[in-house]
Amino acid sequence: MTKNVFLSVGGTANEAQEKFVAALEARLRAEGLVPNTVGRNTFSADAPLKTVENLMSSCDGTIVLALERTLLERGVERRGGPKERALSGVRFATPWNQIEAAMSYAYGKPLLVIVEDGVKAEGLLEPGYDWYVQSVPLETASLNSIEFNGVLASWKQKISALPGKEKPAAPSPGDMTIAELVGAMKPKQLWSLIGVASGVVAGAFAFGAKLLP
Repeated sequence: MTKNVFLSVGGTANEAQEKFVAALEARLRAEGLVPNTVGRNTFSADAPLKTVENLMSSCDGTIVLALERTLLERGVERRGGPKERALSGVRFATPWNQIEAAMSYAYGKPLLVIVEDGVKAEGLLEPGYDWYVQSVPLETASLNSIEFNGVLASWKQKISALPGKEKPAAPSPGDMTIAELVGAMKPKQLWSLIGVASGVVAGAFAFGAKLLP
């Protein structure tokens, strides 16, 4: 049985990134997991956050793939303060990785984070939280390593352990209000009830009329 998973990855910038993402998608499909990514294979006229929310709600887990989006050749961190330090050659992922990782965690979805070697691991891309963070070189062979196979299998087990999405049990008629009972009836049933009620009321009036002097 296949399961839908949310794949958080920005638009690829070069052939190497595209080749790696395509290889990851193929690996997931081979595992019976269908990757879904906003802007890659899922599109909507809704606002981006709403689209992410709707898509993620239909998925059983999330994989965050943090690839280089921005290269800061020279910069300054904490400028003007006692902890100021120069930055050189710092690589950042898309901020959407952080947003979608936070949403997935808030929704209780099993989360797996993969970070390209050299990309700054900050925020939810850092190790030490409730999910595994794996740094990998941008090579398709890394998707078949012993470490990756083990981590993917463990994450997949978490998805399989999730309770099924069952339909809520129908409420007992004895626990329903009159308004709820009427609202739950089909049109044919409702008209039958109205007909019976009308007959009872008419009969009551007729019986009452006979009792009158």
